[in-house]
Amino acid sequence: MSGDLVLVDDSLQIPIIDMRKLMVEDDDEMAKLHLACKEWGFFQLINHGVAEESIEKMKVDLQEFFKLPAEERNAYERPQNSMEGYGQHHIFGRGKKLDSGHMFLLASLPPSLRNLRFWPQNPTSFRATLDKYSLELQEVSNYLLKLMGKNLGNGIPKHVTEMFENGRQAVRMNYYPACVNGNNAMGITPHTDAVGLTLLLQANEVQGLEINKNGKWIPVTPIPAAFIVNIGDIIEVMSNGEYKSIEHRTVLDQENERFSIAAFHFPNVKAVIGPLQDLVKKNGELYKTLSNDEFFGLFQKGKLEGKSILDHMKLEK
Repeated sequence: MSGDLVLVDDSLQIPIIDMRKLMVEDDDEMAKLHLACKEWGFFQLINHGVAEESIEKMKVDLQEFFKLPAEERNAYERPQNSMEGYGQHHIFGRGKKLDSGHMFLLASLPPSLRNLRFWPQNPTSFRATLDKYSLELQEVSNYLLKLMGKNLGNGIPKHVTEMFENGRQAVRMNYYPACVNGNNAMGITPHTDAVGLTLLLQANEVQGLEINKNGKWIPVTPIPAAFIVNIGDIIEVMSNGEYKSIEHRTVLDQENERFSIAAFHFPNVKAVIGPLQDLVKKNGELYKTLSNDEFFGLFQKGKLEGKSILDHMKLEK
């Protein structure tokens, strides 16, 4: 990793999109959103309308959970062959194990998918906090998806809205310890998100996320209370490659621990994952079309490494 070039240049920071302007469909802001999705696959969303109280409570409850004794955290341990629950993952640098990070994944929406066996009752406010937070974030995600559809062309917003109506959401909470060898250690290796849209909150504003822009790793400086939004593989496929799902990774800080919470948004169970037909007239279909079950079977078999799902779905021309 030390041989990777990391650009540290404020001029290369990911775009900033103002939700307040999007809500009145300001032409300039809509154009900025379109460009961010096409050229970056990432942007920071400000003035998003999620209550500050919801965000602050989520930050507090998240950090309190990770500070519980290991025995108490392990009561929510992820079962074998399951993605849901609490678990540790090893952090490597220069091929050596340096530390362990902690992840806690929960199916959050629709409520019928919640397995409350994994929802902590300590902190006592955790369940109510996550319930409110998850609903507010899904509302933001659905609104962004509708506007992205509008930017992609006539007729697209209806298709996108139908795909994500009563869509699924999963929330993953992350804790990364400070690491003396942080410059050479990755909390999460390079990957894309096999989702529709991800909304990430840096819970203590410690930098660690890097995105791959034209083969160079660019660190993202989080704006307090903003969401870092990224296009997932499903939107790249739906847009027939016009919008980009970009590789990203997490590196560790040498002095500060880092907390974050990612909300992953998926289409509903009836959705078919493939290019929208209104977008294939110019270049033909660039990706396969899979049923929901086929796509998620691929997702569950895949590894958190590179663009494996997109590579599998691309059609050879």
